[in-house]
Amino acid sequence: MNVNSGSLFRFVQALPRWAAALWWGSLTTIGFLVVPLLFAHLPGSMAGALAAKLFAAQTWVSVACTSLLLLASRPKEGEEGGDPLHAARLLVVGGLLLALLVEFAVAPRIVARENLAIWHRIGSAMYFTQWVCAALTFWRLGKRQV
Repeated sequence: MNVNSGSLFRFVQALPRWAAALWWGSLTTIGFLVVPLLFAHLPGSMAGALAAKLFAAQTWVSVACTSLLLLASRPKEGEEGGDPLHAARLLVVGGLLLALLVEFAVAPRIVARENLAIWHRIGSAMYFTQWVCAALTFWRLGKRQV
């Protein structure tokens, strides 16, 4: 194995960790920093419209990261299930499903202001649960040996 192929191998090995970091970090930044700042500094309707667009974009970041993690979590030939990424598959699938449910089932009801308080609580709880899935996945992959 030459230097270039060794570097490529390390990059590929580290890719799931980077995907988990991006997933958790983007959820954290959008949900716990940017959106609260929008509502603190903009009129409610403008902040709500921008928040909806940011959360929609976040959904696709989550879909990309979780898809990459699921592809990387497939057991390799002759490998046993002891890999932390393989063990985190349920968290990754859960986070992916939560992201899609929030985007396609909850968000349209919030935007339409249909039972706003209830749907906002449900969406917030689902977003927080997705954040927990991402955090646990990132934490488990942090323990992974390269």
